[in-house]
Amino acid sequence: MKFLTYSRLLAAAFVLAASSSCNDLLEEEVISQVGSQYITSPAGFNAATQAVYASLRDYYGRESGMTMTVFGTDTYTMGSDGVYKFVNQYTTQLDARTGYLNDIWNAFYLGINTANAVVAQAPNVTGLEEAVKKRRVAEVKFLRAHHYFILVQMFGAVPLVLEQNATATKEASRTPVPQVYAAIVKDLQEALPDLNSTTDYGRVTKGACEHLLARVYLTKATSEAAAADDYAQAATYAQNVIKNYSYRLLPDFANVFAQGAGEVNDEVIFATQYTSDPTTNGSGNETHIHFLMEYDVVAGMQRDVFYGRPYKRFRPTNYTLNTIFKDRTNDSRYQKSFRTTYLSNKPGTYTNVFDNTKTRVTYQLGDTAIYLPGEEWSRAKRASKPYQVLVPSLYSARLFPTLTKFLDALRPDLSYLNGSRDFLMFRLAETHLIAAEALLKQGKANEALPHINAVRRRAAFAGKEAAMQITADQLTMEFIMEERERELLGEMFRWFDLKRWGKLIERVKLYNPDGAPNIKDYHVLRPIPQNQIDRTAGGAAAFPQNPGY
Repeated sequence: MKFLTYSRLLAAAFVLAASSSCNDLLEEEVISQVGSQYITSPAGFNAATQAVYASLRDYYGRESGMTMTVFGTDTYTMGSDGVYKFVNQYTTQLDARTGYLNDIWNAFYLGINTANAVVAQAPNVTGLEEAVKKRRVAEVKFLRAHHYFILVQMFGAVPLVLEQNATATKEASRTPVPQVYAAIVKDLQEALPDLNSTTDYGRVTKGACEHLLARVYLTKATSEAAAADDYAQAATYAQNVIKNYSYRLLPDFANVFAQGAGEVNDEVIFATQYTSDPTTNGSGNETHIHFLMEYDVVAGMQRDVFYGRPYKRFRPTNYTLNTIFKDRTNDSRYQKSFRTTYLSNKPGTYTNVFDNTKTRVTYQLGDTAIYLPGEEWSRAKRASKPYQVLVPSLYSARLFPTLTKFLDALRPDLSYLNGSRDFLMFRLAETHLIAAEALLKQGKANEALPHINAVRRRAAFAGKEAAMQITADQLTMEFIMEERERELLGEMFRWFDLKRWGKLIERVKLYNPDGAPNIKDYHVLRPIPQNQIDRTAGGAAAFPQNPGY
């Protein structure tokens, strides 16, 4: 059973209850409305812990988090709608006033601040078993490490605050990247012994902690904090997750993203939880709206719950469709990641057609209205079909393949935004890919190979498993760069991956025509929110902006 039925009110209350501020860095005054002693009661301590978990919902499942990680890469560019296209285009509008960056910064420092309060107040909690207190402290240390890990990747040197602040302060400074990584690793290593497997689905476990350690070391290896043993550490922790726990790759890639009970499955290591209860779901998981084409104005179609509410934010690049998913004979992931068929839900005869081999179409309810073959068809072949065929040459900012892994068919109505499906943060396929990359970087291609092939065998069409396996000489970093996106497309990794590989500038210029003209070397860091600089004593002299902004 899921334990986290937290709400935004709960999270806000515990920032106040702790009488401390992760907004201390941003706000001049914090007024407590909840007695600070409440956190030392069993109920208050547990609720404060849940409030730290709640901060995950400000990033995973948000358009802000998706925009800063999926957009502006080699695999996704912009659809027709949205006001943050400049993030993809890398124009001068991407600056210190960018609201989404401010939202992420504030949300994570709120979570960090509440985590600091939990750690600081744990010794004062009475009426709670010591073992439970230790687990809760371990959980929030994991979450604090996670938040700093995202922040340091996005912004570089950030304020490292690990103590509870009793009063607001305007003093802040940027902590060097190596010190931030040291604190991240320390938090995770200290948390690990006190975590365990749990029947409270959604809590941090040992497996989740080791997975995050593997990811941190893999990223740290190409950062200012790099150490000689980073890849070895990444491989060890990833292999621990694979060997020492009950996680397993599901037999069918599509089932990993099955909604409902399917979200709680043997491949999922850790997830941000959402619920169908509107009183505790906050803004919900919004990712179901971002990757959809404008099907609802096409002949024979209207918006419905099953096909989704199309916000047309993120459109796959030609590189994604033609290179990443080039193999559609052996590899099932294109078919299981993108919608190929739309059945008419608005029968009738229409003359507003995009398929220029037809002048009109007529549909009965349930007839195929749109088909995306994923390849060019001749005019004669298209003309022979009673439905419209959307071939690649007809793709546009409005019409393009829809990524299906985040769709939410359990919403109560066709316009409902607050989705209920969990956001899968860590899953075992990624663990295998981390292990493969870390081993390859150590020159151990033969040891890396089984991890890649495990992921690829699972992705094969029935009977094509042997054809999907590769040999050690085929296992290159270029192959891993493509394989990660075949498996993890849209799951908030790509911007970070390109940055740590040193490939962001190069690959945006090669494969993202909307971002190519403007991207510069300094775009490997995001701008520090201007609010942070303005509200720090000494301003930019004390808290300098990242170069280029």
